[in-house]
Amino acid sequence: MPFLTTLHGRLDLPILQHIYKVFDVPVVTISDAQRGPVPQANYLATIQHGIPERLMLPAFGAGGYVAFLGRISPEKAPDAAIRIAQRAGMPIRIAAKVDQVDRDYFEQVVKPLLGLPGVEFLGEIGDDQKAEFLGNATALLFPIAWAEPFGLAMIEAMAWGTPVIAFRRGSVPEIVDEGLTGFIVTNEEEAAQAAGAVSRLDRARVRRVFEERFTARRMAENYLNVYRRLIARDQPLREAV
Repeated sequence: MPFLTTLHGRLDLPILQHIYKVFDVPVVTISDAQRGPVPQANYLATIQHGIPERLMLPAFGAGGYVAFLGRISPEKAPDAAIRIAQRAGMPIRIAAKVDQVDRDYFEQVVKPLLGLPGVEFLGEIGDDQKAEFLGNATALLFPIAWAEPFGLAMIEAMAWGTPVIAFRRGSVPEIVDEGLTGFIVTNEEEAAQAAGAVSRLDRARVRRVFEERFTARRMAENYLNVYRRLIARDQPLREAV
């Protein structure tokens, strides 16, 4: 039976090198960058994530703050987001959960920064709260410190028309269109400068790019195309059997 497996996580774990040498399973990645550590796997396609088009509608960024959405963890680097906001002279709202494994990082690195002027920590929020949170943000800060395989928060922000300021790591160059849906930067100083320039971007255009590239329908159609290719490739073997 033709099948595929979508890889959602990191591929830089040493054991994966051995697994993909032994098991020649057909796989789909969620970004081209994700493939780097295991180039020998049987890759069928890269299919980027999508979310329902009408679940999130464009908003106006009227809150005047930058947003951070995700997990409190070293690889997501909320501490960098706070420093960027401070450099830019902008308030920041942080919506993120703290997993037990990251509790020490939160207590030792992030928590001391929460008392700085303009920093508001909301904790974890649900989908029903993201409209107000992302829709009112001037920009989403995405200062990742690791090779992010995708980064769902980026397309969630774009669905509201909110531009993204992200570090050039992992999937970021595949998701953010420089100067159109946000800015791709290499350090905190550049990110702070981008925060000052982000108001020049057209939020309606950010939303249109989301509709063109990151809807659930587009994702589903891409998977259907890959399944059709798999079935066609397997057909001669099945007929012979």
